[in-house]
Amino acid sequence: MIDRDPVDVGEDFGRGRSGRVRRKPRGLPLRAVAPNAVTALALCSGLSGVRFAIGGQWESAVAMIMVAGVLDGLDGRIARMLHGESRFGEQLDSLSDAISFGVAPALIVYLWSLTALPRLGWICSLIFAVFCALRLARFNAKIDESEQPHKSAGFLTGVPAPAGAGLALMPMFFWFWTDEPRFASPYFVAPWVAFIALLMVSSIATYSWSSLKLRSNVRFEALALVVFLGAAMVSAPWHTLSIICVLYLISMPFSITSYAKIRRQRSSGARIPGSSSTPSA
Repeated sequence: MIDRDPVDVGEDFGRGRSGRVRRKPRGLPLRAVAPNAVTALALCSGLSGVRFAIGGQWESAVAMIMVAGVLDGLDGRIARMLHGESRFGEQLDSLSDAISFGVAPALIVYLWSLTALPRLGWICSLIFAVFCALRLARFNAKIDESEQPHKSAGFLTGVPAPAGAGLALMPMFFWFWTDEPRFASPYFVAPWVAFIALLMVSSIATYSWSSLKLRSNVRFEALALVVFLGAAMVSAPWHTLSIICVLYLISMPFSITSYAKIRRQRSSGARIPGSSSTPSA
């Protein structure tokens, strides 16, 4: 038997704590399969929304985007729970978000209303899809990270992609339960979609609801609120989604004011002589 020097085994091998030579793991770990499968399902759901829109099934098309949003919120939590985070999953999640919350809503809104304005409507749809991809690219590249609102402080930079998709589809929510033609007017939908696209790539501070922590004395009330929202989504989904979108828009001025206050506190704390750290959010 010929002894082998660990130095000569190449880059695929390493020495463990016991002194034995071991091979570095390759490929996708088994624990990362489940969250990536959920991400793939979200992508399939977003593309299915386009298919329903082509057939004129508008409610089913919007429902598929909502399902994609729910799955997008689950894949990250499943990955953290199973310790299945990976670079592959990160790239797949960004690709899924760009299609499910950028391309799919843009095509659905264009087929629903903006075909009456072929040029302007298509430009607004393109702006929304491209700006969604730009937002995700900025998030992955962490451009101007030191100057942007941080999730650790409870804020996000701009409107996240799932929320942007919901806001872009908000005229359809109102149209479903009011049947008012004004909500389907391309002269209203086109500038609205472009406005939401600008919010997605903006640097305004928006609340990061996943970073919020509930106090122990309000957890039962929060559970009751979740049950109420679930019942409302089942019995009156379009009314509920309309109210949620309006409340989210109303929360933006408060999030901007809150983040500006935190920045002032941090800057004033940094100027205090002898201070070793800045106050946390």
